Amino acid sequence: MTSPYAPWQLRAAFAARLSDMYGREVPAYTTLVDVTRAVNEDVLRERGAAAERLGSIGRVTAERHGAIRVGTPAELGQVARVFGALGMRPVGFYDLREAAASAVPVVSTAFRPVDADELARNPFRVFTSLLTPADPRFFDEGLRKRLEGFLAARELFPPELLALADRAEAEGGLAGADAERFLGLAVAAFELSREPIDKGWYEELERVSAVAADIGGVRGTHINHLTPRVLDIDELYRRMTARGVRMIDTVQGPPAWDGPDVLLRQTSFRALDEPRALRLADGSVTSGVLRVRFGEVEARGIALTRAGRALYDELLTRVDELLAGGGDRLAGGGDRLAHGDRRGPATPAERADAARAVWSAALPRTEHELAARGLGHFTYHVVADRPRDGAPPPTALGDLLDAGWVRAEPLVYEDFLPRSAAGIFQSNLEAAGVRDDAREGAAYDSAWLSGAMGREVLDPFGLYEARQRASLAVVARQLRIPGPGAPAGGCAP
Repeated sequence: MTSPYAPWQLRAAFAARLSDMYGREVPAYTTLVDVTRAVNEDVLRERGAAAERLGSIGRVTAERHGAIRVGTPAELGQVARVFGALGMRPVGFYDLREAAASAVPVVSTAFRPVDADELARNPFRVFTSLLTPADPRFFDEGLRKRLEGFLAARELFPPELLALADRAEAEGGLAGADAERFLGLAVAAFELSREPIDKGWYEELERVSAVAADIGGVRGTHINHLTPRVLDIDELYRRMTARGVRMIDTVQGPPAWDGPDVLLRQTSFRALDEPRALRLADGSVTSGVLRVRFGEVEARGIALTRAGRALYDELLTRVDELLAGGGDRLAGGGDRLAHGDRRGPATPAERADAARAVWSAALPRTEHELAARGLGHFTYHVVADRPRDGAPPPTALGDLLDAGWVRAEPLVYEDFLPRSAAGIFQSNLEAAGVRDDAREGAAYDSAWLSGAMGREVLDPFGLYEARQRASLAVVARQLRIPGPGAPAGGCAP
């Protein structure tokens, strides 16, 4: 009897095949992967073990995230079944409608593994966005009804794929022939359709939002981008630009600075002109060009606690104020930006300089301080070879760290940032679209999304806190002390 593929093996195989498919369809993505690999090899040679502080090079090399877009709660529920077969669960709620300055009428979640060992085996993630036709800021009643009718009439995933997905999830995997069939159908479901697109319908939606047109103007879904992980995203940006690849204007997320890498930094090459068949009003088919797919790359840092994330969001606001001319009120100011001497929109270089100044004034410069202030998530481990001095171990976590009883290992940030995701979306749009901010938006939240797909959207902070708390419990048992409390801002044991 053929051995079954476990969910993580299905996940790894799916990620690899999806990457191969996307590379064939978008050759610039293959260039991105090649440059990423070269940068990672160089960083590993230069930094040695320090380069693997946030994941082994094996994990980093295999790591990918993809992004897809769907139109209805039913379609989202089907996506959840496919990814459920791969051991991926919905984590986090992201409202890109509010994070984006332009018209991006979607809410999102990310499907990913959640257990530490599953993440170590293959941390494949898919950022999945759902169109919001009920939001009157984007869609009037007539367009909403026609859009919902169009979406209801299409089929993204064949019944055979969904049946195999349900079996895989229920049985913990699939045997060889069924696994191959499942993988083939799953990859095919995310290929770019060659079916002619109704030009008039697509353009009507595109006037509202290019993202809405990409979701609701076609009969299928597709991978919008795939994202390898790089250990030095600034060097990758330089090398891709030197190769003549047109990149977006900036790296989204935290700035490059001399402190700990935190959260997530992302950039991409520009969406490419791709030939598509377009059906005209008279029924004839002509050739056209659409720009919807691109290649993204990411650099992952340390997961921040709730307190750390609140500080991060506050620093983003400070940078915005600084660049808008409010720098007199901000720490870290000293140049013309900090004194409000603004002449036109900030350049990417000016924004990066301002962010570094704000970060340097407000964030810890070491992992130790990040842990001690309860701003970053770590797992804690007893130092087995600590020299014996006859003193009993202290009970406070900070004292355990300072005295060398315990070491802290950072938890990789496995999730996404709504403002960064919106920034990537916006950077690859040709027009801002239309959003009527005089109207009240439709309410969507994590609970609504959970009900829409029939699966709980997990809280990412809760996942990090649980891993940290479990490590503290082990420390307490091994040192035979009361459970050491986490620093202020962290989680309790």
